[in-house]
Amino acid sequence: MKIGSIEHRDTFCRHFMQTYTEFDPDTLPWPELDEAALTRLKSVPFWEEVFYTERRAGAIVAAFTETVTDPVLKEAIALQGFEEARHAKLIRVMINKYGIDAAERPLEDVSDNVEIRFKDFGFGECMDSFLGFGVFKIAMQSEFLPKEMFQIFETLMYEETRHIVFFVNWMAYAQAQKGFLARAALPLTSFIFYMRALGRMIGTAKRGKELNDGKEFTATQASVFLDGFTFRRFLEDCYSENRRRMGAFDAELLRPSFLPQLAETALGAMRLWSFRAKPLPA
Repeated sequence: MKIGSIEHRDTFCRHFMQTYTEFDPDTLPWPELDEAALTRLKSVPFWEEVFYTERRAGAIVAAFTETVTDPVLKEAIALQGFEEARHAKLIRVMINKYGIDAAERPLEDVSDNVEIRFKDFGFGECMDSFLGFGVFKIAMQSEFLPKEMFQIFETLMYEETRHIVFFVNWMAYAQAQKGFLARAALPLTSFIFYMRALGRMIGTAKRGKELNDGKEFTATQASVFLDGFTFRRFLEDCYSENRRRMGAFDAELLRPSFLPQLAETALGAMRLWSFRAKPLPA
């Protein structure tokens, strides 16, 4: 399948539309939490940021949809906008049901530079999802919350995986439509947008630290949420979970590759260093 062809467009859009899952956040099987689980849920300091990010995502994708003229792409991107808005609704339902302290901050104006905002959002979602895969696995293994809560969050994780697969295929298709040079420059373009995403992630972490009385999340809940945490274990979980989740998609579709390749290189270096650091036998 030639990247940038009509066949490519039809394949990634059709896959996205056919894998849509119908659900209503209000009627999901939200479990009753005991006092300990409720305390842990409320202690997570980033719910306000997650709520804002999902609402902002829905607004950006909806605004970008209005600029798309290709009817096939427009229908698929509109569905993504709907799903992003539904994610925000799911977080709102959770906040209200469990009495979580998370204010609804006013959204910024997203009407300017809409395509750049959409690309920034897409690459940011690729980075967030790769890291989120590892966090989700560790949190589930440590039984930070009841399994019924993780089953609900799994719905979001699956949709986020669909979103980033759709995005990288759209990005490659859009670049190819601009000509050979734009298609050839895609790795460099992706690298630039990933660096922009990293900068925003650092800014979000600093803002979260300020909102949490100067304490980072790891300082308040690492002993429970990330039991036995090491950076290597975290990276291994991100990598393995990303590979497992991406394996469920059509082999013809492109997948985010920058962070998995970077993690693979880093893990290889860590294993080599660990091997060299071991004392030689007497």
